[in-house]
Amino acid sequence: MTTVTLSAWLRCPICFLPLEPRPPLSLACGAGHSHDVNRRGYVTLLSPRTRVAGDDAAMLDARDSFLTAGHYEAIADAVAGLLPAGDEQRILDAGCGTGFYLRRVLEGRPDAEALALDLSPAAVSRAVRGDDRIDGLVADMWAPLPVRDAAATAILNVFAPRNPDEFWRVLEPDGCLVVVVPDGDHLSELRDRGLVLGVQEEKRERLLDALSPRFELDREIPVRTTLSLSPTEVASLIGMGPSAHHRTGDAALDATTTVTASVHALRFRRRD
Repeated sequence: MTTVTLSAWLRCPICFLPLEPRPPLSLACGAGHSHDVNRRGYVTLLSPRTRVAGDDAAMLDARDSFLTAGHYEAIADAVAGLLPAGDEQRILDAGCGTGFYLRRVLEGRPDAEALALDLSPAAVSRAVRGDDRIDGLVADMWAPLPVRDAAATAILNVFAPRNPDEFWRVLEPDGCLVVVVPDGDHLSELRDRGLVLGVQEEKRERLLDALSPRFELDREIPVRTTLSLSPTEVASLIGMGPSAHHRTGDAALDATTTVTASVHALRFRRRD
């Protein structure tokens, strides 16, 4: 990350003018609004009125442990496979978490550049770590994004909130959006025991309805796999998401548990 590469993605969250680098570690717009860049490689562009909080360190530790163990490799492969090949791609990971899926995508795209966006500063800090091609942005997905028009050739959105109008704006005209949402029986064995939150009914269909004014479904890969998880791995799976704060069942599992992972990975094309 440099302030030059970071600023190339961004617009001012106050006046929406393009941000430009200001040495040593600031970004500023033509109207004089200035924003400090964290030495870890990201900038925070949240409204002072933002009241929601992103994932904390404990959730991110659990996610790192679970994902690096390879349990969601099939999902990561589907995400990477849905992103079209091309040179000099500019990929926005909207809801990046630890950057696990973004890193998988970048493995086969040496000329790509990326922006890791999340509400959690701790998440963005992890996502940018160790890869100079990844810039970082802490921002609220529900607000107008501090990202320039047509800045991205592709957007990743894996188990994360979506802002269809803003996604449409920040994608270039022929850009694509790759989304992953859970199926109805995703983690059903844990849900039946009250260990994880339920999945909204007809989530895929609701996604299509929400995106249809701005995007057209182009390709879909269903991913379904059976996981054999130790009690420690189950604890990481529960702890890495919102279920960590809403657990109603008994998480004291003392044997290997079979868990179904079932998701839809979908690629959409931007409508002109």
